[in-house]
Amino acid sequence: MASSPPELILASASPRRLALLEQIGVVPTRVVPADVDETPWPDEDPRAHAERLARSKAQVVADQNPGALVLAGDTVVACGRRILPKAETLEQAEACLDLLSGRRHRVITGLALIKSDAAVQSKTVISIVAFKRLSNDERKAYLGSNEWRGKAGGYAIQGLAAGLISYLRGSHSNVVGLPLYEVVQLLNGAGVPVFAPK
Repeated sequence: MASSPPELILASASPRRLALLEQIGVVPTRVVPADVDETPWPDEDPRAHAERLARSKAQVVADQNPGALVLAGDTVVACGRRILPKAETLEQAEACLDLLSGRRHRVITGLALIKSDAAVQSKTVISIVAFKRLSNDERKAYLGSNEWRGKAGGYAIQGLAAGLISYLRGSHSNVVGLPLYEVVQLLNGAGVPVFAPK
């Protein structure tokens, strides 16, 4: 008799990450957002920040759910060493667009999977994205859409911003919030079935 797959918990409140997992046939047993302080440490570079938060989120939820598999991710939008905020105000969104307009930036996702034996596996994925130089009308239209609210760097590639992005190198799903190729590798290694029929 085949053993049942382990319980899988997604340590994220992001509906985008849940939808991305469903895209590859993975439905977590539960979704348990992790409450961690996301403030960057002094002199912490963007990659280290994403990696630390992913591990912290996975660990917090794993400690509360011993024996479960816990998947966590954290996505950072970075210009150089600068970590852009998750825009919550119009002023933050404007500042992000001003910085991103006409230049390239990095989208970095740290992934962490904690197994039932407490072993941690992690991966880091970096995509390069460039915005066109935005006109005043484009800026006003995008800011008026409110799509920026709660998004790292003040934009979502799966929405209106797709029409403002002139270049992408790397994983598209990473920019949405979860690099699916790397997630599949982690889950396969942990015995979680992927590409399951709906």
